[in-house]
Amino acid sequence: MLLRFWGTRGSIATPGASTIRYGGNTSCVEVVTNAGTRFIFDCGTGARALGGYLLGNAPKPIVATILLSHTHWDHIQGFPFFAPLFIPGNRLTVCGPQGANSTLPEVLSGQMEYTYFPVELGQLGAEITYRDLREGTHDLGGIRVSAQFLNHPAVALGYRIEADGVSVLYLCDHEPYWESLWRSDAKPGKLESILHEGDRRHAAFMENADVVIHDSQYTPEEYPAKKNWGHSTYSYVAGIAAAANVKRLFLTHHDPMHNDDFLDGVQQRAREVAASLGSPIRISCAMEGYEERVERSLAQQAIVNEVIASEPAPTGALTILVVDDDEDLRFLVQKTLSKMGHRVIEAGGGEEGLQLIRSERPHLVLLDLAMPAPDGYEVLKSLRADAATSSLPVVVLTAHGDEESARASFELGATDFLNKPFTPPQLDARVRSCFSRAHAAKH
Repeated sequence: MLLRFWGTRGSIATPGASTIRYGGNTSCVEVVTNAGTRFIFDCGTGARALGGYLLGNAPKPIVATILLSHTHWDHIQGFPFFAPLFIPGNRLTVCGPQGANSTLPEVLSGQMEYTYFPVELGQLGAEITYRDLREGTHDLGGIRVSAQFLNHPAVALGYRIEADGVSVLYLCDHEPYWESLWRSDAKPGKLESILHEGDRRHAAFMENADVVIHDSQYTPEEYPAKKNWGHSTYSYVAGIAAAANVKRLFLTHHDPMHNDDFLDGVQQRAREVAASLGSPIRISCAMEGYEERVERSLAQQAIVNEVIASEPAPTGALTILVVDDDEDLRFLVQKTLSKMGHRVIEAGGGEEGLQLIRSERPHLVLLDLAMPAPDGYEVLKSLRADAATSSLPVVVLTAHGDEESARASFELGATDFLNKPFTPPQLDARVRSCFSRAHAAKH
């Protein structure tokens, strides 16, 4: 496969003398198989230059699949400037995560309303089809594409393309599930040493990949002030990619405040992290305009998300039970998730929670740990011992952000573990991805 970078910046385009080498356009990456099947990861401002290149160099009509990680502005702002969309005969398939609060056409047309842009979505000349994707493996133009939820304050997907004997992953935007990547009682650098189930699952998704393109917007020093914004540090990415036996890693979604010289330093420090773990992985900060031929891998590739759910997860209102003795926390959850269209029911303790689970049959439970008996651990143990609730998604919400609580929750069967405090968008995104994942596993 051929890999080209057209936009490597995060959050907002930053053209100027200090960003010439690594680039100032926002996210856009092109992948072309040996047979000519073309994929485009995200449509940030880099899509404008890509569109011009395709008009002058690609076979006509232009056929491509656009894989949107999510619809935050820096990932779709180049869409109205992607010239192939205006030309009759071209065929574009636009894919994005199922489960967002608006459809793809609604979001894309919103930024093209006449108040903001002179051409509306319905006036584009190309044949455009839209496809909602969920977790699992999809056949897109005869190519195997696997999708997996990322940890971001919006429903977002990462993608793994497997063709020509190689695998390329695009994982942008994503935040660590837990501040500490490694268990304290295990040797760093191994998949089994990863503490949080979410981070371990993320590593397994990229296992043995030939190329991983991963968001690494922050340094470890910057991250505490930007926690819950939905982005990774270079140290987290280098560590998790090393554990996954990735061969080639590109750090991308560069922060607008990071100039070329700063990114030189990020690249070097990321390489040092991988070397300290004994990994031979090749690491580079992604550069706008850079291209690389990804050759056939001799290593056996991991089988990822082989089964697709036969029945799509419901995308409308869910019934969600929050079990917590903190009235203020229940109010916040009620306000947040009701605004997103969900039905929220409340329980102030474990016994009441168990009764409501039996009578209301919620789609998902948000469960506090520290409550009057039975506490969250006992409730979780009871749910997993009952065949009727053994697969009910349970997200543990707790202020006990210690390693012991996290490990105990996962050992008892928690689906996810979210530390307080959290932001409303983060909660909604985790609820949707957690439920969709559990639903897919059942079907």
